[in-house]
Order: sequence, then structure tokens, then C-alpha cells
Amino acid sequence: MARIFARPQALTSKAFHYCPGCTHGIIHRLVAEVIDELGVRENTVGVCPVGCAVFAYDYFNVDMIEAAHGRAPAVATGVKRVLPDRVVFTYQGDGDLAAIGTAEIVHAAARGENITVIFVNNAIYGMTGGQMAPTTLLGQKTTTTPQGRDARLAGYPLRVAEMLSTIEGAAYVARASVHNPKNVRRARQAIKRAFEVQLAGGGFALVEVLSTCPTNWGLSPVEALQWLEEHMLPVYPLGEFKVPQAATGGEK
Repeated sequence: MARIFARPQALTSKAFHYCPGCTHGIIHRLVAEVIDELGVRENTVGVCPVGCAVFAYDYFNVDMIEAAHGRAPAVATGVKRVLPDRVVFTYQGDGDLAAIGTAEIVHAAARGENITVIFVNNAIYGMTGGQMAPTTLLGQKTTTTPQGRDARLAGYPLRVAEMLSTIEGAAYVARASVHNPKNVRRARQAIKRAFEVQLAGGGFALVEVLSTCPTNWGLSPVEALQWLEEHMLPVYPLGEFKVPQAATGGEK
């Protein structure tokens, strides 16, 4: 019997440690499938910093480097400049990329570093106990905003994809989600495009992926998927915010 679905070669056989209903595992698989499809597994280097995906080196069957909190873009920059033939990607959460790593990601984009960034946005600090993140929604309750995020005290949610799309050095910026099968397929397409931009030497590419955190949201896995659709999508609309000119005849 022909096998039509199997574990990607770019994933190891180790079971994920993520909480039930967490969509990090889906995103891992999408990245691995794209690496396999593009035939670059033996030439790929991934960089993961602190956060829920801190053990990604156990899951991705490629060369992996552990970076300090927020510093994955700097580490990836060093790898890509020294080894320009490698396919280099970072895998970062919102507490990492959009908080302590804000300067790193902004300047990597400004320099047009030829790397691919997978940015997982679940609107909360996951690993460290559910504190407010830069992406936490207004009114959203966390361990540090028990009455809900108040803009007068904590500012507004940071829309990373929109912000980075204004930077000239960014070649491809998109936001996707994995809360249902249709959007999982679209997320895979966006991730593939981001890697293809790097392979073409196009420059900095980032895909923001909306993800769930049932444990820290205090919801069941099914409720978390519904919450993402009802509350996150209006604040973080999906789509491609910047694409290479060669792909469209002009940026959008």
C-alpha cells in the first residue's frame, strides 16, 4: 500500500512537549514539510531562543543553535553571513521577538538580512506563566493583567507584521494562522514563500503565525481555537503585507 502521509524527514521522532491544544506542533510540522519539499534539509540551520519552543533542537532534524532570549536574529545573521550557502531560519515566540528581541528583529529587517523568521504569536507569555506580552489584546486577562490589559497602563498590542512591512529591507512579510484546516494550508504556503525568498537571495522574510495557548488562556483546546478566531483575527488580520516586487509587479 502506498504511503501518502508520513512524518517529515526534517522532524525527529521525539514527541512534542507542548500542552494539549497548543498549535506549536502544527507550525513545527509545516516548517519541516517546507524544508523537505524544497530539498534543503542537509543545508539548513535553525535558531531558537528562550520560550515554549526552547527545545526545538529536539524536534527539527536539522542543525540547530540555541540563542539567548530575543537574540535569534543576531545569531542567524552571523550564521548567514559566515555561511551564505546555508538556509537559515529563526523560530520565535511573541514574548521573545516582540519584547526583549524587538530591536534585534527591527534591525535585522532594516539590514535586509537574508534569513527567514517564523514568529509565533499567541498573545501571551507561555512558558513563564502567562504574563502579558506585547501582543496581548486590550482587555485580555493575564497573570500580570488580572483585570485585563489597559491601554493607559500597558499601551496597545504590537502589530509586528504591519510594523516590519514598512521597513525597506524587509522583502516578504505575512501573517497566517493555524486555527482551522483552511488556514493551516495557507500558513504552509506563506512559510514556503518565506523560504523561497531566502533561496532567491531576496532578503529578510517573516511569517507571523497566530497560535493558541489553551493552558494560559484558561480554555479548552476547542475553546482556544474559537477564541483565536473571534478575538485575535480582528486585531491581527491575516494576509501578505509585503511581497517581493518580482512576484507581483509591485509591493503591497
